[in-house]
Amino acid sequence: MSLCLAVGAKALAVAAGFTLSWTHSVERTGWQERWSITPAGLVLEEARVRGSGAGMEPGDGAWLEEGWWVWQPDLPPQPRIVLAASGATGAGWTLCSAGDCHDIGAEAGAPVVIAPCPTDQPDRLPSR
Repeated sequence: MSLCLAVGAKALAVAAGFTLSWTHSVERTGWQERWSITPAGLVLEEARVRGSGAGMEPGDGAWLEEGWWVWQPDLPPQPRIVLAASGATGAGWTLCSAGDCHDIGAEAGAPVVIAPCPTDQPDRLPSR
């Protein structure tokens, strides 16, 4: 399966696993999530945060690894991830897959939607 990324009216197909990273808008601390795509949906495999603070407490069972709190979230598969693109946070997100990275959602605009691509249309987002 592949993953579709919709930014406005465009869709971009990327590989089956990806990392989503950003800087927390208040604490200015790094946050990373490693996702995989499965037939059941998007699965959050691992989360990591460099420190803790307002709204960014490490999850249950977290361990410290090279300055990052790392844990495996207990979250069911998600049909999609919707990222608000307010343009008010100073930066967006970075989505990396197979060594290819894309900066997304930095400018104010439509939400960024990340979802599994339909198997019969690998470069198009599923209808909402």
